[in-house]
Amino acid sequence: MKKKHTMSDQPKETSKQINRRGFISKSALFGAGMAVTPLAFASENHASTKKSMNNPTVRNGKRMLGTLEVSPIGLGCMSMKSGSYNPPRDKKDMIPVIRGAVNLGVTFFDTAEVYGPFTDEELVGEALQPIRDKVVIASKFGFELSTGSRGGRNSRPENIRNAVEGMLKRLRTDRIDLLYLHRLDPNVPIEDVAGTVKDLIKEGKALHFGLSEVSPSTIRKAHAEQQVSALQSEYSLIQRALENEVIDTCGELGIGFVPWGPVCRGFLGDKFNEYSRFSEDSRFAAVPYFTPEAIKAHMEVLNLVREWGRRKDATPAQISLAWLLSQKPFIVPIPGTTKLHHVKQNQGALNISFTDAEKIEFRTALEKIPLVGVRAPESALVDQ
Repeated sequence: MKKKHTMSDQPKETSKQINRRGFISKSALFGAGMAVTPLAFASENHASTKKSMNNPTVRNGKRMLGTLEVSPIGLGCMSMKSGSYNPPRDKKDMIPVIRGAVNLGVTFFDTAEVYGPFTDEELVGEALQPIRDKVVIASKFGFELSTGSRGGRNSRPENIRNAVEGMLKRLRTDRIDLLYLHRLDPNVPIEDVAGTVKDLIKEGKALHFGLSEVSPSTIRKAHAEQQVSALQSEYSLIQRALENEVIDTCGELGIGFVPWGPVCRGFLGDKFNEYSRFSEDSRFAAVPYFTPEAIKAHMEVLNLVREWGRRKDATPAQISLAWLLSQKPFIVPIPGTTKLHHVKQNQGALNISFTDAEKIEFRTALEKIPLVGVRAPESALVDQ
């Protein structure tokens, strides 16, 4: 759908301005020159997608995370009030972004108690309270926050229950639609975590169970105790380690997959350029694929995305999101932003499609590009 990928009220930019805005970092974590994903994922993708379509993973313009119906693209709210990647934004500026996203068709909103901590949930709760029954709210537990600041991992049953009681108050709701384990606590068996959430679901305080950054074996153990609706992990054109068994495990078990960082923390959205550098106190400085070497190496990925953008009359961010959506029908990315015009632009990705031949062409070119600082494929088989 030409010319409808960008939104009418988005500031107009010349192609020169767009080119200047973004070519930054190429993620890499486990060494230079590493090709992350086997082409087998691409060649098997069409067949496995057809098989997945036997499940109601796409219907009525929505996607299914297990049995939970959501918009095909959600909104990650982490950066709005947590101060994680930018200074905390004023509530009066962020509430219109969240409510505006609903008007644009977004029904799936992601937050966590650790974001802030607590401030992000408070924002989301206030913004969505008037339209609570029209949206899906996801939040996450799994850290020690009893002192008001982030401690270590804590998924003991009593901490999970305390976390959920706090969530319900901050989110101004009587249930959490999708309750995630944020990170695995090595001191608590995953079966105990799943069992606790199972009880919360029986009590109506949670409706669906999710996991984040865990291995296929942990997914299976949790799913055996309580049906898992969604797995959330980092996945983008640059960070593709989860293609090693994890995404296919989700497809096999009827679990939705929710990529965070789908535009690689802004890199694939033309947020930076090859000269971008970060101060030591910046969160970006600690990300292995935002080193100067990684940025230089991954310019090829951004150039590939821009080339497809020209072919599809789309922005790099739209191409990046559309590519993810095309991989499996149960994938629902949650790009984060603090700007409503970015939400509108992201929604334009829904107008972009790839033929089977185009997906193979894209994947073949992508896998020729060496990556720097990204996760090794074998890391997907270990809980993070």
